[in-house]
Amino acid sequence: MGLIVKKFGGTSVANIDRIRNVANRIIKTYDLGNNVVVILSAMAGVTDGLIDMAKQITDTPEKRELDVLLSTGEQTTAALLAITLKSMNYP
Repeated sequence: MGLIVKKFGGTSVANIDRIRNVANRIIKTYDLGNNVVVILSAMAGVTDGLIDMAKQITDTPEKRELDVLLSTGEQTTAALLAITLKSMNYP
């Protein structure tokens, strides 16, 4: 059919049950014959927690290092969603 872009914020992926819900929504869209592009945020509270830790080290963390640190939140969510989709037999 078409290309569908879905964006899920931190509250939508806040825990494993919510990630399963996101996976089910993606599968439903995919099963309707659509290609799906998924954009994910870090799980709720993770970004703030990472910033707080960086600021415990220095009040002015370098932008480059902070960007790398914050990307780990999204990477974690993406990995957990991929594991969930694979466990449900979806590519």
